[in-house]
Amino acid sequence: MGAPLRRRALSQKDRLLAIYEDPSSHPRSSDWRWQIRHRITSFDVLKRLIELTPEEKEGFRKAKGRLAMAITPYFFSLIDRKDPNCPIRKQAIPRIEELTVSPEERIDPCGEDSNSPVNGLVHRYPDRALLIITDSCAMYCRYCTRNRMVGDEKPPMSSEQFEKVCDYIRSNRNIRDVLISGGDPLMITTRRLEYYIKRIRSIPHVEIIRIGTRVPVTLPMRIDEELIKMLRKYHPLFMSIHFSHPKEITEEVKRACNMLADAGIPLGSQTVLLRGINDNVETMKKLFHELLKIRVRPYYLYQCDPALGTSHFRTSISTGIKIIEGLRGHTTGYAVPTFVIDAPGGGGKIPVGPDYVVKRTDRAVVLRNYEGKLFEYIEPPAGKETS
Repeated sequence: MGAPLRRRALSQKDRLLAIYEDPSSHPRSSDWRWQIRHRITSFDVLKRLIELTPEEKEGFRKAKGRLAMAITPYFFSLIDRKDPNCPIRKQAIPRIEELTVSPEERIDPCGEDSNSPVNGLVHRYPDRALLIITDSCAMYCRYCTRNRMVGDEKPPMSSEQFEKVCDYIRSNRNIRDVLISGGDPLMITTRRLEYYIKRIRSIPHVEIIRIGTRVPVTLPMRIDEELIKMLRKYHPLFMSIHFSHPKEITEEVKRACNMLADAGIPLGSQTVLLRGINDNVETMKKLFHELLKIRVRPYYLYQCDPALGTSHFRTSISTGIKIIEGLRGHTTGYAVPTFVIDAPGGGGKIPVGPDYVVKRTDRAVVLRNYEGKLFEYIEPPAGKETS
């Protein structure tokens, strides 16, 4: 009796591995819940699917207690299994470099905890607040700025705690813009997400609701008719989507973004500058052009935050400035995001970029254009200006 049972168990495991070899072959692969249930989370499964490098093996072996690994079958299908430098692979699979902590790195690099008057709410800027409703993501980016809090897969924010958040927002009439983030808010059920959005929308002085997400990239089948129908009810609603590389823009992602755009939701991209993944003009230009084609406006290019274990991802600031300089004037302005540094310790986003002002006098400003040519702009006569 024992031998047939072992053969049947092995057969079941092989069938499971076949899912990851070709996720689209499974009849339920277009179901986002199925994708979540079948995420790759273990070393044993991963090593049977891909020949891991020594750095990846060591990253797994020593990564206990650190940021969890979870890769949807869909996103795993984008990995070039023969290329250790595949940009999808480097974002998804742990490496030994994550265990190296540089002196400048911080547990909370953006100072969110120190600007949190209520658990789950960050209030750093005068007129807007960040609401963190879940610690779950479809895929855990290895450079995550919130790697201190994500990955435990706890239930979303309780109703009791959310009421405290709403009380705070109601008591601060300057807050006109609420960003719902996490983790990833699109990881929770549509019904539960609507509960949060509806309550925020009911606060009279909240004008804008934003959703920050990477799910349209790592789990595009989550964007379904049920979700779209719900979101349509709560305009003005905006969505910021985290894209990293042109390889992420597949037919499935195009479909998801088109559904969102057709629902009247303005879409913007947030891209983190990552060494060896997107740290050159050619890759960024390709990414931003492809985004515009699916109606996603490049919004922010972030300098990678100094979260623990991310030094192998971070570039110099000058790299980001050179990328912006290589875009400005060389392509449409819609394809040029704002390059920002989220100031360590909680200083907020600070824009940085090329210096196009060569000289200033009392009467004129000398400017450099994208070709390096100089032009003089004559200032108007001094006079009383309105404040």
